[in-house]
Amino acid sequence: MKVLAAMSGGVDSAVAAARAAEAGHEVVGVHMALSKNRDQRRTGSRGCCTVEDASDARRAADRIGIPYYVWDLSDDFHDLVVEDFLSEYAAGRTPNPCVRCNERIKFASLMERATLLGFDAVCTGHYASIRTDGPSGTPSLHRSRNMAKDQSYVLAVMGPEAVGRSLFPLGEYETKDEVREEARKRGLGVSTKPDSYDICFVADGDTRGFLERNLGADPGEILDDSGAVIGTHRGTHGFTIGQRKGLGIQQPAADGAPRYVVDIDPSSRQVVVGAAELLSTRELIATDVVSFEPLSAGREVHAQIRAHGEATPARILEVPAASAEASEPSADASESSAAAADPAPSPSLRVGLDTPIRGVAPGQTLVLYDGDRVIAAATLERRA
Repeated sequence: MKVLAAMSGGVDSAVAAARAAEAGHEVVGVHMALSKNRDQRRTGSRGCCTVEDASDARRAADRIGIPYYVWDLSDDFHDLVVEDFLSEYAAGRTPNPCVRCNERIKFASLMERATLLGFDAVCTGHYASIRTDGPSGTPSLHRSRNMAKDQSYVLAVMGPEAVGRSLFPLGEYETKDEVREEARKRGLGVSTKPDSYDICFVADGDTRGFLERNLGADPGEILDDSGAVIGTHRGTHGFTIGQRKGLGIQQPAADGAPRYVVDIDPSSRQVVVGAAELLSTRELIATDVVSFEPLSAGREVHAQIRAHGEATPARILEVPAASAEASEPSADASESSAAAADPAPSPSLRVGLDTPIRGVAPGQTLVLYDGDRVIAAATLERRA
């Protein structure tokens, strides 16, 4: 099989490419240049796709013995990931840029180019597994055995078609130390390279500063849940639902309890803060559903709303028509007539939680699991 290996310059992608080559595939390594700043340098563990990373990827490819190229995807990355990040925050939502990058760059732009060049699959160093033991017998996405590094959540939006054309060789490793040891045994110089973290295009880690530099200051009021003005801010884009620190409020709550962001309204430039219990919800509403298999109301699942958050026992309450299981036709004509008179089904996915969770923000990704298998992903619109 002809395989395109995405090589970021880190240890994970290097080991993944090496294992794909060892498995007998015809592997070509590609480093995606995503930054428009060609002189961008790595700062400790922050950032990725820097000059150093490209060089590390080249050395790893040479050691593995595979061809290596650098593809400039910076325009796609800026338009589809960075601009989306900025527009979502400007709209008072909370996006996950890693989800968008996987969806739109690694498993859209990259796979499209790979297909045009005749590659059969794309290989990456993500921690997830692909199996064929689901109910349909087709490739399905599963959690990694290394739960501390599991990335099935950020990969869920890629959908079943892309899963069927992907390789994730690291899914069966139980620890990161095992990956580093394999890299060391293979003579890969990145075996001790630190992991990157935070948002790759905000290399200094100052997300609020990045947003203000790009969106500008747009001052407004901070209100408590009674409507009283208790402070001011430089822009609603500097806040996210559930945020506690950095609110800039000098006036403490009457009961002395911490206050959290509970609502953001960019149109009025108002941020509302309140007690923690105002953040709790037992029902999630999401759109833009990506289904790996048919969904049905009443099905018990686990719901996860953050990349490294816990999955909560839940039940599907309502599904979009396109994601629902085909229903059996009724033998009763009157029932059929009544059904035809019903309004069109909602385009939303509604999920009820067994226990309430806090800090649900529009723009976050909702991923549903059946055991360790991903069954659907969607974008949260609001909490009920």
